[in-house]
Amino acid sequence: MLPPEVVRQIRRLHLKARRAVPDLLGGAAASVFKGAGLSFEEVREYQPGDDVRSIDWNVTARMGHPFIKRFVEEREQTVLILMDASASTRFGSQRLPKREVAAELAALLAFSALQNNDRVGLILVSDKVERLLPPAKGVRHGLQLIRDILFFEPARPGTSLAAGLTMLNRLRRRRSIVFLLSDFLDTGYEKLLRGTGRKHDVVAIRLGDPREDELPDAGLWQFEDTESGRQTLVDTGSPAVRAAFARRGRERRDALRQLARAADIELIEVSSDGTHLDELVRFFRRRRLRQRNA
Repeated sequence: MLPPEVVRQIRRLHLKARRAVPDLLGGAAASVFKGAGLSFEEVREYQPGDDVRSIDWNVTARMGHPFIKRFVEEREQTVLILMDASASTRFGSQRLPKREVAAELAALLAFSALQNNDRVGLILVSDKVERLLPPAKGVRHGLQLIRDILFFEPARPGTSLAAGLTMLNRLRRRRSIVFLLSDFLDTGYEKLLRGTGRKHDVVAIRLGDPREDELPDAGLWQFEDTESGRQTLVDTGSPAVRAAFARRGRERRDALRQLARAADIELIEVSSDGTHLDELVRFFRRRRLRQRNA
């Protein structure tokens, strides 16, 4: 039995999602990915007009005339949500902390997949895998998954996307849809991400905040690294300091974009300013349009 406050939060989020993005919960998200996999159904005799690339040469040789392999589209998909729950995602200078942005997006994606009768799994990671829910369907599984997305408290503050990606690749050998939600304030995961991009249909969602990319002119500030606890006094009144800070932010963003292209994965960049649902909708609409024009 879920606690009443959990039920209220789930209902609130579901209502917000339905108002903001009704077409996504209505199946638009899943329709973008349908057809990513094919399963073998039968061998039948070749008929004029069939694609010669589908000929089964082994059966053809045994029978003495052409046969083709027939495939059908896999209607059931597996969606895996890999979510960064490290301490850095608790930061937010705008409307929402990055963690809450990630939770709303992940919950919305899970709602959509479950509504389309797809299997959904969850990996929550700090500097280790903190929570693993293998892909499954059903109301009970869905409620457990949404509760963990919204309320799970990690035991450790650090970040290791490599640990999450390693678990993901062990968990799923067959091609799946993977949503990776993180601020990507981490290193050492790049090679694993490229490998995951070759195996799965990966969408990376970068959680950003304006204060991580640009400093205001506000005099001396005391900064604290939320993961290490290290504190630093910064003179934000210095133009050189602000320029260097902005440059590092651009370099981080550019490096992630280059990695996404090299890994052949999709990248969505969202902010803590409250526009994250709009960005998700725009992504799915762009992807659907590309498929129609392909």
